[in-house]
Order: sequence, then structure tokens, then C-alpha cells
Amino acid sequence: MDSLITAAARALDGGDPLRALNQLSLREDAPALALRGIAMAQLGDLANAKTLLKRAARAFSPRETLARARCVAAEAEVALATRDLHWSPKALEAARDTLERHGDTRNAAHARYLEIHRLLLIGQLDAAELKLAALDFKALPSALQASHQLGVAGIALRRLDTRSARAALARARQAARHSGIAALINEVGNAAEALRTPAARLVTANEERPVRLDEVERLFASPTLVVDACRYRVRRADTLIELATRPILFALAQALAEAFPGAAHRHALIERAFRIRHADESHRARLRVEIGRLRKALKPLARIHATRLGFVLEPLTCGNVAVLARPVEEKHAAVLAFLSDGQAWSSSALALALGTSQRTVQRALDALADTGKVQMLGQGRARRWMAPPMIGFTTTLLLTAPLPGG
Repeated sequence: MDSLITAAARALDGGDPLRALNQLSLREDAPALALRGIAMAQLGDLANAKTLLKRAARAFSPRETLARARCVAAEAEVALATRDLHWSPKALEAARDTLERHGDTRNAAHARYLEIHRLLLIGQLDAAELKLAALDFKALPSALQASHQLGVAGIALRRLDTRSARAALARARQAARHSGIAALINEVGNAAEALRTPAARLVTANEERPVRLDEVERLFASPTLVVDACRYRVRRADTLIELATRPILFALAQALAEAFPGAAHRHALIERAFRIRHADESHRARLRVEIGRLRKALKPLARIHATRLGFVLEPLTCGNVAVLARPVEEKHAAVLAFLSDGQAWSSSALALALGTSQRTVQRALDALADTGKVQMLGQGRARRWMAPPMIGFTTTLLLTAPLPGG
């Protein structure tokens, strides 16, 4: 490896892509193409980075397996940055095995963190946690130690363990500062914002206000009966009743909780659950059937009583009922939640993360684009979608599977 390649690699390792490009801007050999691609990725020019890395992978000879594996790992990182979740995990796994066999433990660990990042984006927390636990991060450089702690914090935030998340972010901040990489320090700071900004709206009989993740955690630990409209479940402390696959029952439960301590009118319940405006006797009969099903589902937590005008919810123990609502009520809020991270997503990646069909996601994107809530970049298979972040809100609670039919 010549001196210019060595100097450029050290510049990239220190988070100085401009200095690396100054060393290599006129070179077209495979190592220079690979380093130029990484530099462009660090500068945010992901399209050129992807092109350069592909050219580098083709330029290396078949015998240079280690260099090819490094290019594959770098391509995977660019794919994650562009929220292209359909790149082959098997290709990254094969590259990681190659890196480990050749003793490149640092890049092999980096590849593992890319795998973990992808699992977090698509909501596979248990798998991500297992991969994290298998890594001996203490022997890694500071930058990768920060990546490890960001993974720990990401899992803790999604599980509403704010104490563990705060501790992991503090460790990540220390490791990032020790690395001296400004982009990494900024990434840790952005992740910490999730603990300081509202995550949802709390709706009770007396008030409606935004709440942070630590407040949500305390609410879930209290004896209050909570209808969680972010994750489509009804809960009290550790008792959970999942209604994500029963959208009509969840709609009725939310309407009853919002009307508490009063009764929800029958016509309002019909309109909310069945999405119709003019009810007839068949709809009233169907409402009685669905209320009966909801009574059975909520039996461990609450009773539902009929009144002259409608139905009223009665918790079995604590007399408090609350609704944990989305920060912004929007038909396509789940799609907006992913787009609000400020990154450019493809419709196929959104479909994978949301667990729904690409056609359903595309219809939602078209509707949001018509109202100016999202914007399109590129054409054809290179098309990506972006939306501005919801100012003052974190979306940790929204990164879940959508309500069927939503």
C-alpha cells in the first residue's frame, strides 16, 4: 500500500474525508476508488459513494478477497444510510466471515453493527440483542464502542427502559468524544434527543398533554388502565391485551377510554369502529356483537356497561383511565413516523419495516405527497421519499407495525 493510500485511510479513520479526497481525487485504481467512495459517504453524497464502491469492488482482482469484502461492508453501510433495507444480509454476512478469517477484526465488528442496525430498523429487537451480546466491544476502538452503546440504547428506548438507555447513551457519548469523530459525536447527540423530547400525547378525563419516554415508562408501571394507540394494546402495569390484529375492538376501546368517565354514544362508536355516518339497525346489532367481544377481551382489566345512550368503561382496580395517543393524528402516521427521521426511504424499504405490502405503502406515499407532507427524490428504482421531522417530537413509540386496515 503506497503512502497516499495510507494517508487517506488514516484521514478517513479520523473522520476527515476532505483530506482523504485531496490525496486521491485524481486516482482511478481500486484502493483509491474504495477510499473515495467511503469519503463521499462521510460527506453525505451517497449516490456517488455507491457508484465508487461498486467500481472498486469490480476493479479488485478475484484473489483480493479481503478488499472485496471491505467494499461489500461499505456498500451495506451506504444502503443503510439511504434506507435501502433490501440489500442482501447474506452478502454482508459472507463479507464479515471473510474479514474475520483474514484477521480484520475491526471491520468485521463494524459489519456486525451494520447487521444490528438493520435489525433495529425493521423492529427485530430480540435478534439485535443476541448479536450485541455476542460482541466483545471493550477490545474495539472508541468509534465502534460508541456504535455498540448506540445499539444498546436503541433497544432500550424501544422497550421503554429509559434508565438503561440513558446510561448507554452516556457511555456512547464518552466513547464518541474519545474517538474525536465529529459526525459520531453528533449522531450520539441526536439519539439522546429521544429522551428529552415528547414521544406521544397523554389524553385523560382532565387534560391532554405531550409526554416524554420516561413519563410513558412511569405511566405503564402505574395502576392506570392505558389504551396505547401507539402500539394498539390495552394494558395495566404488566398485564397486556394485544389488539393490533383486531382493529374494530381497538377502535371501540379507544373511544370508550376517551369518553371516560362518561359514556360513549352508540352512534359515535359505530362511526368510529365501522367508519360510516348513517347507521341502521344492522349496524347497531353489529355494535352489540363487537362490544360483547371487547368485554371478553378486556375481562382481566375492565368491565363495559350499557347505558341508555351508549356504553361506559369501568376499570376493575384503579379508577384512572388514559389514552396514549400518537403525537400527530394522521391516517398514514406510521409511514410518516419512519420518514420523520430525516432520511430518504424507498417504498420497498418502508413496506419491509412496516410489515405490509409495497402497494399499500405506495398509496399512502401518494396521498401524503398530494398534501405536501412528503417529497419524492429520483425516478424509477432510485426513487426515495423524505419528510421533515415532526418538530419537537421523537418517534420511538411509533416505530411499530401498523394497525391492520389503517
